[in-house]
Amino acid sequence: MNRKLRTIEMERLTVEQFKAARKSGLVVVLDDVRSMYNVGSVFRTGDAFRIDALYLCGISATPPATEIHKTALGAEDSVEWRYFGSALDAVRQLHDDGYEVLAVEQCEGSTKLHEFKPDKAKKYAVVLGNEVKGVHQEVVDACDGCLEIVQMGTKHSMNVSVTAGIIMYSFVF
Repeated sequence: MNRKLRTIEMERLTVEQFKAARKSGLVVVLDDVRSMYNVGSVFRTGDAFRIDALYLCGISATPPATEIHKTALGAEDSVEWRYFGSALDAVRQLHDDGYEVLAVEQCEGSTKLHEFKPDKAKKYAVVLGNEVKGVHQEVVDACDGCLEIVQMGTKHSMNVSVTAGIIMYSFVF
């Protein structure tokens, strides 16, 4: 029999312990993500995978916001975040800070995620785009490459928060 663990048995970090803990070496950039619920979900998943930071760009909402908190469940307090007027500005800053920046987008010559092996010695950032239009082309152009999640159904994309979870997991494990 498999008994579910109670929350107290999981020995989770406090916000202070999380902030002091070693991070994964990954920054997630949201390029004009319009849904505050998606933003909150990315915060929560970013906490789970101990990302370095979440960069919120353009029309992406920032905390404090009730809708972000509803899905983040407090992760907006543990995960470091910054706001940039545009994702292009964020990409430029990440390059200056020594990150390899990859757009998560369906592009000519993109690397399939299952074929990508992150170099543990590097710092990475991934850019995820708007729910309808994806990552802006000028942002794709400024990135060091593109990662693509292979899809086999009729739709051409997945929800941005689901995509973020898949990407974060693949970088951490």
